[in-house]
Amino acid sequence: MKADNIATRIKEISDTLPCGVTLIAVSKYHPAEAIMQAYEAGQREFGESKAQDLVKKYESLPNDIKWHFIGHLQSNKIKYIAPFIHLIHSIDSYRLLQEVNRHGAKHNRKIACLLQIHIAQEETKFGFTPEECMKMLCDGEWRTLENVEIRGLMCMASNTEDNAQVAKEFSKVQKLFKNIKENFFADNENFNIMSAGMSDDYPIAIKYGSTHVRVGSSIFNG
Repeated sequence: MKADNIATRIKEISDTLPCGVTLIAVSKYHPAEAIMQAYEAGQREFGESKAQDLVKKYESLPNDIKWHFIGHLQSNKIKYIAPFIHLIHSIDSYRLLQEVNRHGAKHNRKIACLLQIHIAQEETKFGFTPEECMKMLCDGEWRTLENVEIRGLMCMASNTEDNAQVAKEFSKVQKLFKNIKENFFADNENFNIMSAGMSDDYPIAIKYGSTHVRVGSSIFNG
């Protein structure tokens, strides 16, 4: 894709986002050259889903890029991204949170994380159910983890053309976010991220409180 096309798509999408909503350009499957074209257009936040690919891009691209890990994270891959990752969107178990904490301690940094919530109809998607997430937070052991910081929630809606279903799912996560904020993070201003919405449904997600949208195909394949 030509650089001017990527720049145009980034501007078109950015112009649709309300103030305070962050665009994450999902660069998985795309080469460093395409990422540089987006970077030169002013984009600084990118999302990847494979640790090894992310490391290669991190090492070859400008160091002011904020890298987001948005795919299913295996515990044995954390070590590769722990030194530099900006935000992990896909924490789907307490055990995984513990492992991120362990690697954060090794690098003397606190790693920002989101709890992934499973709301979609597809069973192939990962994440806590809302009930599992509340139980983990109520148990309270997460408070002992000094090298992770829970910054909010992430979700993916069902892959469907039924916008009413998508809206219902995003609404459910918005209510869960507010409940968790009030009960566990009322005094923590850093619990403020709801990562929801991709190329096909991000306008709906924004209506239900999304602060970070993950857009790939509309930028790189448009």
